Amino acid sequence: MELRSLESSDIGVVAGWLNDPQNYQWLDFGNGIQSLSPALLKLMSSNAKHCLKLYSLTGGEHAVGLVGLTNIDKHFNTALLWYVLGDKAFRNRGHTSAAVWKLLGTGFNELGMRAISAWAVEANHPSIRVLEKNRFRYIGKQRACHIVDGRVMDRLLFDMVSEEYRQYSERHAAL
Repeated sequence: MELRSLESSDIGVVAGWLNDPQNYQWLDFGNGIQSLSPALLKLMSSNAKHCLKLYSLTGGEHAVGLVGLTNIDKHFNTALLWYVLGDKAFRNRGHTSAAVWKLLGTGFNELGMRAISAWAVEANHPSIRVLEKNRFRYIGKQRACHIVDGRVMDRLLFDMVSEEYRQYSERHAAL
């Protein structure tokens, strides 16, 4: 799994992913924004409060998705994780989980985050699996706060602290 920063040439493709109803129904960028225009995505990718990375298979040029840390707070050393599988031909193969793990390394080791949180809409089972595979801890629920196809749903809240990440990394390296 390889992560790389977004380049200007990637903005159109990634904005296309984020404007696909299959994807944006699960997202929330605040203030009622669920999809991002190319201009907003470009602005977001150049802001230090966000760390956005495209992911592709090792040795592959074709990006298959996007992982991101947003709301990066350098005072509290916290961030919010999110991700989108853009190319659905790569669904159910563990690529998003692997990309999330690599991004967690960036967040905890390079950016010095103490805690990274995430949420998933209760009906988004693939997203919940990604968080569980990456050893995120379920910490609660935000009730009746997301709407998908006219249905009001809960968000399941997860987090991981740096000590947990380091323990999981050490165990994984020992295998």
